[in-house]
Amino acid sequence: MPIPPLRVLVLEDHAFQRSFAVSMLKHSGCSEVFKAADGAQALAILQEVGAVDIALCDLCMEGMDGLEFLKRAAQAGLVGSIIIGSSLSVDLRRAACQIVSLLGLDVLGDVGKPLRPEDLAFLLKKYLKARGVEPVTLPAVKQADEELVHQALAEQQLQAWYQPKFNLLTGEVCGVEVLSRWQHPSKGTLSPAAFIPVLERCGLMDELLFSQLHQALDLQRQARDRGFSLNIAFNLQAAQLANGELMSTIKGILVDYGAHGSSLTFELTETGLLEASATSLENLVRLRMMGSRLSIDDFGAGFSSLQRLCQLPFNEIKLDGEFVRTLEDEPRCRTVIASTLALGEALGMSVVIEGIETEEQHQQLLELGCTQGQGYLLARPMSGTDLLRWLQESSV
Repeated sequence: MPIPPLRVLVLEDHAFQRSFAVSMLKHSGCSEVFKAADGAQALAILQEVGAVDIALCDLCMEGMDGLEFLKRAAQAGLVGSIIIGSSLSVDLRRAACQIVSLLGLDVLGDVGKPLRPEDLAFLLKKYLKARGVEPVTLPAVKQADEELVHQALAEQQLQAWYQPKFNLLTGEVCGVEVLSRWQHPSKGTLSPAAFIPVLERCGLMDELLFSQLHQALDLQRQARDRGFSLNIAFNLQAAQLANGELMSTIKGILVDYGAHGSSLTFELTETGLLEASATSLENLVRLRMMGSRLSIDDFGAGFSSLQRLCQLPFNEIKLDGEFVRTLEDEPRCRTVIASTLALGEALGMSVVIEGIETEEQHQQLLELGCTQGQGYLLARPMSGTDLLRWLQESSV
């Protein structure tokens, strides 16, 4: 398998296993392979040579252990993806993978010990494949200047993009999720990473939501005129529910476009919902009373509270895409998906599966009884103009 230039660090306290892993990586074609016997040595190496693409990391060792190393490396931005290679029990390794994910690092897999060449080759291939299907990195500032973001919002440069949701059984589009892109006059299309943190810091997320509502409801009306009925889903932060004027503004925008609340879905991540205020709960209830659907987004990505799931008026679960990405490698993910489907049915809630990227995943999800999903296999995010054209072409 030809490997583009990859920088890999091997953190392993056992000399023979460390040398064996280094040899396998070099034989696979990795351009630069660094090695360390403990976390402190690994940090010192990375501070000297710079960040690596992948760290093959043991967990239990003398001195600074693997978890402490990964915590510090993540904070310093010195590691991209992680392969866990440890002789600890499976449950401990699984918990470690969860910790690593919460640190913001990508867990490629858990190879255990002894390390097998075929396992390592598979994960390297997985890394390259994932890198290949990611959206092209477009010209962007890391975080734009606050004044420029204010100007972009005022001049409607922050555009709504749309990713379809599908009925997996029929292939029909059952709705779209609204995302944001910055159509910069000189730098092209910029990702949300360039402006969302600035909007959050400046308290402008409500203004973004209302702008998205105007754009999306106009698109919904155009689609309806062409014979397409679209439910439109908006991402809503838990903090926005504390806005006492939220409902009156949303209702006013719906009136402007002759739209109904039943044609909207609002997606909220479970993070931030654990301490919902009275105003937040009231807004959730009023959204449902308006006919809108409420969806828990990225379900399972954090520490899900089933109690809150029962207490809050949600009627849709969006299962985090991580369970799909590891569906073929981790048998427990299949169980989690099946259990979530059963939970949704028991609670009278629909379940949408995120992150479908391969036909194999699609088929396995159908076998499990999944009926709704979205992901790059089915359709990528697109502008409103492209969505209308895509809907027209797909219906032919």
